[in-house]
Amino acid sequence: MTTATRRRTRRIIERGHTFHTEPLEVPGIGQRRLHVYLPPGYERDTQRAYPVAYMFDGQNVFGDEGSFAGGWRMHRVLDGLRARGLQVPIVVGIHHGGPERILELTPWHTSSGQEGRANALLDWIAGDLAGQVRSKLRALSGPAHTLVGGSSMGGLTALYAVFRRPDFFGGALAMSPSLWVSGGAIFRYLSVQPLPWRCRVYMDAGGRERWLQNSGAQLANLLARRGLEPGQHLMWRADPRGGHHERSWRRRLPAALRFLLRP
Repeated sequence: MTTATRRRTRRIIERGHTFHTEPLEVPGIGQRRLHVYLPPGYERDTQRAYPVAYMFDGQNVFGDEGSFAGGWRMHRVLDGLRARGLQVPIVVGIHHGGPERILELTPWHTSSGQEGRANALLDWIAGDLAGQVRSKLRALSGPAHTLVGGSSMGGLTALYAVFRRPDFFGGALAMSPSLWVSGGAIFRYLSVQPLPWRCRVYMDAGGRERWLQNSGAQLANLLARRGLEPGQHLMWRADPRGGHHERSWRRRLPAALRFLLRP
């Protein structure tokens, strides 16, 4: 990071806004841009370190640009939670690859026979990206301080991530997760993987996603039977008014974050 970039970043942080970084190379995937949020007070309290949330579809996490129904406006939600005394994380929004999005957020082979690249993406997040975050920002490490989240395909990969890399991710924010991918492979995967010793999972679906509400409730029951205690380690929300778009995810985000971020 150049001196000029540091000065610019510092000014943005002082105004409480988010900032973009230069594109980073993800091995086996390509270059991806990041959109980063730093909590209120980050610049003033130089002794405090923060948890980190890695979010897929970084284009939609904060702003409305390029989104069908507006962005998540996650920075506003987190600012409000911090004002109420809750510790909120640094958020690293990872932009997707446009036409490559489905492939890079698929853990298994696609219907066309292509091998999904989600494993490569998750290993990069837990390795090189996390190392850069820790070297440049005051970030806590360990699964107790690390969340992963997304919606649709991003929600699917977030669920997958906490079971594939329990050494790194300790919480999953999965909004309207694409549970049908690869013939419902996520059900088979989560039923046999060792239960992470410490994790918290939020999952939801909208009433206008009937096909997903049923399968989401089934997956929540599976996770509860496996040992994730509802209300403590697991939250399943069926939103009667919700659809499969950012407007619904934005509305459900405050409750989801309150559950995932509480001590």
